Amino acid sequence: MESLYVENQIFVNATPLQVWEALIDPECTKQYMFGCEVICEWKVGDPIIWKGATDGVTYVKGNLVEFEKPSIFAFTVFDPHADYPDIPQNYLTARYTLQAQDQGTLLKVTQGDYKNVAEGDKRHQDTVAQGGWGSVLDAIKKLLEVS
Repeated sequence: MESLYVENQIFVNATPLQVWEALIDPECTKQYMFGCEVICEWKVGDPIIWKGATDGVTYVKGNLVEFEKPSIFAFTVFDPHADYPDIPQNYLTARYTLQAQDQGTLLKVTQGDYKNVAEGDKRHQDTVAQGGWGSVLDAIKKLLEVS
């Protein structure tokens, strides 16, 4: 079976360091990650969670797998409310890459590999149908480009 990934990218009129800070600052993540604040100690291998800022519910959890400021930020992701077992084989990996470009940053997110997880085809199709990370990237752009 062929690998299954979702990839989105956007140009942000901000420096890679400004984009990086938006990715790891809980006050910023609440504004673009559906009201969730990121919680992590920022050491590779450490747990990372996205918790609802108003309801305290953990919506996504995983572990930090790459952290190279300000260019690569990757972590495993799992929905603790999903109907499949919470085992390492069911976690996906999301990877942000930041690349400096003229007057800004190219921010790319890749998530997968769906072929290796429970209900992988369905999860991939659902993610593609929802636009992948598109709405999150649009919100990051909007947050950082406020004049």
